[in-house]
Amino acid sequence: MSAAGEQVEEQVLYRVEDGIAFITLNRPEKRNALSDDVVRQLRRTLVRMDDDDDAFVGVLHGNGKVFTSGADVKQRQLRPKEELRKLGGPEERDAKTGDLPYAMVNWKPLIAAVHGYAMGAGLYLAMMCDLIVAEEGTQFQVTETVRGTDSTRYLMMLAGRSSLGFATDCALTGRFFSAEEAKAAAAIDRLVAPGTHLAEAEALARQILELPPLAVRQIVEARRQINEEIELQGRIRRSRTLHLSDDFRESASSFMEKRKANFQGA
Repeated sequence: MSAAGEQVEEQVLYRVEDGIAFITLNRPEKRNALSDDVVRQLRRTLVRMDDDDDAFVGVLHGNGKVFTSGADVKQRQLRPKEELRKLGGPEERDAKTGDLPYAMVNWKPLIAAVHGYAMGAGLYLAMMCDLIVAEEGTQFQVTETVRGTDSTRYLMMLAGRSSLGFATDCALTGRFFSAEEAKAAAAIDRLVAPGTHLAEAEALARQILELPPLAVRQIVEARRQINEEIELQGRIRRSRTLHLSDDFRESASSFMEKRKANFQGA
């Protein structure tokens, strides 16, 4: 297997080394916040890995101090209400985080190497991967509840990885939970020492590379089909109006203005 390296676009980097595709969220000045453009770039990069004959396993990680802080609040959640109504939510139709893994059809395993923070859409992105490696002290959060929007899919995806009780606790309170707590709840797969998340994910990828690729891909295909069923059930159950509420706007505004939110239940 030959080595290759190339930058796809500034905010998402791509390189392949000895069969492993390293996909890097590269917006460290914004804590790798997921704007519509970043999600589009990430989708194209995942498709590129899926089609790359030199890539057999992918490692997704973040440049800088965090994996990702989640959705770009200013760009996504402070859209005019009429635009939110037209889009049916805070994301552009071709930039939905939940759609990302379904562009991959060759069933190559994807490992999330997580550090710092994995919040909101960042947590969801990690859960969409086949395995999650997180360094000690990493903080996770279901920010959708805090933002006043629907977190049904997060509840269901987290419950699929851990338990309904743990997922309900995290989604209902919107609290941060640590990598240590997540490992104890089986919400992540590997807990590693600080600064080693990427190296440990690479070692895990190399372990997978020793196995017959078709057998590996059968497992990945089965797991992603299960995730897709959970995703579908979450979409069926989700609220389609919370993103139009005054509380949703107030949460995003207070976050950007660094003040305490004043929710009215409207």
